[in-house]
Amino acid sequence: MDSYNWLNWGLLLGSFAVLIYIGYASSRTVKSDDASGFLVAGRSLGPFVGAGTIVATGFSGWGFMGSPGVAFEFGAIEILGNFFFAPAMVIAVLYFASFLRKQADSLGSCTIPQYIAQLHGSGPLSRLVQAVAALISIVLLLVFLTSQIKAVGLLGASWLGIDLGNSAAMMIGVIILYTMLGGLAAVAWTDTLMVCGMAVGAVVMMLQMFTDLSPAELFARLDALDPALLNPVTAQPYGEEKSSVFLVLPYAFLFTAVLPYMAVRFLALKPGVKFHQVAIWVAPLGCLLSLVPIVGLYVRAKHPELADADQAMPYYLSHYLHPVLGGTITLFILFAMKSTANSLLHTISSAASHDLRLALFPNSGASSERVLWINRSAVALLGLTGLLMMLYAPPFMLSWLGILGTGTLLAVMIGPVFISSIWRGNSYGALAAMFSGLVTSGGCLLLTDLGWVEGPLIGCAVSSFMYVAVSQLTLSRSPRTQSTGLPRQEPQGQPRSQASHG
Repeated sequence: MDSYNWLNWGLLLGSFAVLIYIGYASSRTVKSDDASGFLVAGRSLGPFVGAGTIVATGFSGWGFMGSPGVAFEFGAIEILGNFFFAPAMVIAVLYFASFLRKQADSLGSCTIPQYIAQLHGSGPLSRLVQAVAALISIVLLLVFLTSQIKAVGLLGASWLGIDLGNSAAMMIGVIILYTMLGGLAAVAWTDTLMVCGMAVGAVVMMLQMFTDLSPAELFARLDALDPALLNPVTAQPYGEEKSSVFLVLPYAFLFTAVLPYMAVRFLALKPGVKFHQVAIWVAPLGCLLSLVPIVGLYVRAKHPELADADQAMPYYLSHYLHPVLGGTITLFILFAMKSTANSLLHTISSAASHDLRLALFPNSGASSERVLWINRSAVALLGLTGLLMMLYAPPFMLSWLGILGTGTLLAVMIGPVFISSIWRGNSYGALAAMFSGLVTSGGCLLLTDLGWVEGPLIGCAVSSFMYVAVSQLTLSRSPRTQSTGLPRQEPQGQPRSQASHG
């Protein structure tokens, strides 16, 4: 083992110690008299930490491993597609986050499945809604978690000179440990540390690439290899028409606004937080990290014979940066992957330990200590499940598998989370929206040649229609809100009076 490999191990183990300490420090937030400590960080996140965890979670393994691979394969269209995530996140923070946070706070919701259930009534049907939302979230986010574990495992294996299985097991083991200790507080605090490293890494990579090759030289080399890399005939992988890439903007907005592992961050912000202050931090961080896919174009220009597109980033780090600098940047990229993996793991375990528990045993009366033990046990169990799924999964492209999980869940959640903010349906409409979104988006991605964002957006349209149509058809059967200790609900099937969500 050479000196640089020892340095890599030292950087990794040092970062592990810091992350575990942050998990331990944040565990004081977990010690709460209700579930909010573990699930929503005691609603304690300020503007900078809130922005840090939103951006770190949105730009992650797909952004630092998958997206450069897509740029290597399909060209500059990925740079434009990836850039849309930054403004979409800002729009979601400014125009939806405040509404969702206030509504969830008034209901006492600690997760998105619980929010959906409480928003649409009470009683057995409401519990069914919560259970269905939780189960679908678990299945689809486990799919995405599989891609994140593989991404972090691939990079760790290349960096440390070990095999994929050992690398993935080590990485997910640390994520499990600090997530168990501190819940969402640990996830958010570590995400904020990670996004700072990610931003530094993006700056260093841009400086290295454009010092070596000017933009004009880069474009000339790419044009000589294949003119379609810079002037694409289609918007693949987003769709056949060139304009399909612009669908990424609404897709990314909904990605931020309604996906459970993203939207739960809005629930965790402090009461009274100024959302324009959150957006001020989200905008520059998001724009900076949107540049990372340029690495894929750079590697395509320098080494076009690379066999595996997903190896574009590991190849760049090992061949174009000094080992010390490459090791440090690799650590920052591992941070990026961990930031989404820990968010996914926390959301999946919350759906299992909180939402399914309440749906199946609403009157269990478990103590706060027992609930915390259940939450932590779910983190360990589901983290190991994700590792096993990764080890035995067939070959897949990282970004595509991420879209399959998140895009389909987007179509599942749009009706009961987003459309309900404009027009309130009922439990039957929520169930119809979730099942129709699941079948439509999943079918489009698995069984057709539609673009990566086209299938989920078609699923969103179908899900939204079913939410409204089924709610209208079953209006007379809608259960009235019972006395549950929650604020009185508005009549279901009625337009909301709020014109703005900001």
